[in-house]
Amino acid sequence: MDESFISGESIPVKKNVNDKVVAGSVNLDGIVLCKAENIGKNSTISEIVRLVVEATNTKAPIERIADKVSGIFVPIVIILAIITFVVHLLLGFTFNESIVYFVTVLVCACPCALGLATPLAIVVSEGLCAKNGILVKKSEIMENANKIDVVVFDKTGTLTYGNLRISKIINSSNYSNNTLIEIVSSLEDKSTHPIASAFKNYARENNLKQLEVNEFKNITGIGLRGIINKKEYLVGNNKIFKKFKIDNEFFKEEQELSSNGNSIVYVVENNKVIALIGVKDIIRNNAFSVIKKLKKINKRVIMLTGDNEITANIIAKSIGIKDVIANVSPKDKSNKIKELKAKGLKVMMIGDGINDAPSLSLADIGVSLNSAIDIAADSADVILMRNDLNSICKLFEISKKTLSNIKENLFWAFFYNSLMIPIACGLLEFKNIIMNPMLAGLAMTLSSLTVILNALRLKKGI
Repeated sequence: MDESFISGESIPVKKNVNDKVVAGSVNLDGIVLCKAENIGKNSTISEIVRLVVEATNTKAPIERIADKVSGIFVPIVIILAIITFVVHLLLGFTFNESIVYFVTVLVCACPCALGLATPLAIVVSEGLCAKNGILVKKSEIMENANKIDVVVFDKTGTLTYGNLRISKIINSSNYSNNTLIEIVSSLEDKSTHPIASAFKNYARENNLKQLEVNEFKNITGIGLRGIINKKEYLVGNNKIFKKFKIDNEFFKEEQELSSNGNSIVYVVENNKVIALIGVKDIIRNNAFSVIKKLKKINKRVIMLTGDNEITANIIAKSIGIKDVIANVSPKDKSNKIKELKAKGLKVMMIGDGINDAPSLSLADIGVSLNSAIDIAADSADVILMRNDLNSICKLFEISKKTLSNIKENLFWAFFYNSLMIPIACGLLEFKNIIMNPMLAGLAMTLSSLTVILNALRLKKGI
């Protein structure tokens, strides 16, 4: 069964009598009789959809720094302007003179710069993200990415490419590797098995030719047989040895390939094994360097996968991930995210499959690749348009500088207000330092201009 539609795992799973079969699986061999135990709202897909909706509804809204500050600052300024007006009346100033002081305080303290501080920095940073192939769906992501403690990766399709590829060729024939693959791919071209795609893709990428195959036969559960250039070839798993009474002289090589997580394809020419080919889901080129960078900026990294523990640990070890949680269902994945959040940790989840959708919705920040299944992309807050894991590190870098820029903007907004409000209130009149509404308007404009220029500085800083 090909269960990648649900589990995301590209390698087919063998099923025996009384084994459970997940709806959405593809039967690759023979005929299967299944009994439907769960239908409609009780099916696996419905359960995943329910988890996504539930997770989306429980995500807490983020309060903006500027909103919280403005909620306190604006009432204080209004009260201060009223007090200034009343005090000047009591000191013998005319009504017109007192109202000028009142208006000057309001104009001078107008929180335009304060209102621009956060959204302007975020707009600039979102533009930077887009330039770097990062699609950010929600503006608060730019503030919150810097707070992430844990980065959780799905394995298949995220840390790996998500499809089977040729990883190693042990060739004992007189043929070159390309000639050998021409023979195998010509046979595999007539098969719909997922392993066949590894050979078809290799042949296409390397412009290999298709050879004429005669007397082709699909041997159920074992492999393929055919005549090419008047020679009989068998391509398949280790069952060919028993079926065709062939000696296996490559037992050591077989164990080595298996221990590295390979599915093994044997190539037999005229009843003699001429090659072993390891096929597996290949790790993304930059996965190791990305994990290293994330650790360097103090992010805890976890691999969360529905794949078996042996394969998961092999992949994790090769790219430097120590925390591995394998053999988990979509529900178990989302429960793990809940568990991490319950400890007070901020969690980023990166995945691409249907089984990742609930976890992506539940995480503080959900990230999917551009090649992800639609439901995963819809559930995510961020989409990596270039399918490049380095974009995650870039997102953290932009977020950190955005947060720093917002704080600088808020400082400059408050700096102007702190400097001008005492003058606008008339506290420095004894030194002949006064301000009228026109000068207050100019000060307010300069305050806003400072914030705008500082926000635009983000573009040069990254």
